Amino acid sequence: MTASMVQALTNPGMYGDGDTLYLRIAPGGSKSWIQRLVIKGRRHDIGLGGYPLVALAEAREAAYENRRMARRGGDPLAEKRRAAVPTFSEAVDATIAAHRKRWRSEATEKHWRRSLIRHVLPVLGDRQVDGIGREDILRVLSPIWTEIPEEARQLRRRIRATLRWAQAHGFVEHNAAGEGIDGALPKMPSVRSHLRALPYKEIPAALETIADSRATPAARLCLRFVILTAARSGEARGALWGEMDLDERVWRIPGERMKSGSEHRVPLADAALQVLAGAEDLRDGSDLVFPSPVKARRPLSDMTLTKVLRDTGLAEQATVHGFRSSFRDWCADTAQVRELAEAALAHTVAGVEGAYFRSDIFARRRQLMDKWSRYVTQGTGEVVQLYR
Repeated sequence: MTASMVQALTNPGMYGDGDTLYLRIAPGGSKSWIQRLVIKGRRHDIGLGGYPLVALAEAREAAYENRRMARRGGDPLAEKRRAAVPTFSEAVDATIAAHRKRWRSEATEKHWRRSLIRHVLPVLGDRQVDGIGREDILRVLSPIWTEIPEEARQLRRRIRATLRWAQAHGFVEHNAAGEGIDGALPKMPSVRSHLRALPYKEIPAALETIADSRATPAARLCLRFVILTAARSGEARGALWGEMDLDERVWRIPGERMKSGSEHRVPLADAALQVLAGAEDLRDGSDLVFPSPVKARRPLSDMTLTKVLRDTGLAEQATVHGFRSSFRDWCADTAQVRELAEAALAHTVAGVEGAYFRSDIFARRRQLMDKWSRYVTQGTGEVVQLYR
């Protein structure tokens, strides 16, 4: 063929130029270059681009390079696929797009991106997925595997899902985050059974797990509220809108609902107020903030929140009440005054110390709960040094 012939041809069909190169004209009139080449004993059609963007001379040159590579035992198709292999960042975007429709809320995508941006993308983001090996995955996971195990487990699942997408599309043969690295990762630290309290460093990841769970909105919101306020389960499950002063950002729990028998004021941080905003949709005509979706005008049962932990795999390490212990450990590690932490938990300070400790130091507790809320919702992993 000549350049003028290529331009003049209009009838649909395949037109040979010789040496394995063809011009294909589609029924709609579009033209493209196809090379029919035998690679390792099998015939393949290789697209070389559309006309006129790719001219006749350029198509001939590309076809010649492919023939020469195949003659030397190479695979032009493999080289073409390799050039199209996405980076890990691009694979993350594609994986999220593939899963977005089945996720319950936009928060799931935010959690995915936040954890990957924090730990993975600085190391692997610009790497093509077919160049990522087991040693690269271990380089990301090993430093955090025993330090923040719950988040590390989630991170591995997200890396694995991303590489599974790449595997399904033919970009990688094996999933580098799969079972092959199990032997190189140390056993997760166990939590003593009688404590069943999640280490506070794992609370941010636990909140994400709870948010992504299939539990009812009432159960998810109530458990989140328990963690953010360090309240007892019964206090949160029985919470009434009449106890909430949203203007003053205070939850006033009457004495008859408190273990101590005395009214307890809980300062509400921004994240706790967001939970209450979400709970507005749960109103059923009763005054309950978190009404049961099963029994109208009744609070959630005492096993509802425990079931959330079981369904998410968190029950092996934590009980609902154990989140109060996690909060208390965080207070201790951040050098908080003991009495301030005890007041936040509505604990009674006995003896002479209790006789003199008559204030619930509410203003300082508000600062404390704001910092706790920021810590567990941002999940920076940093221990914030509080005032003494």
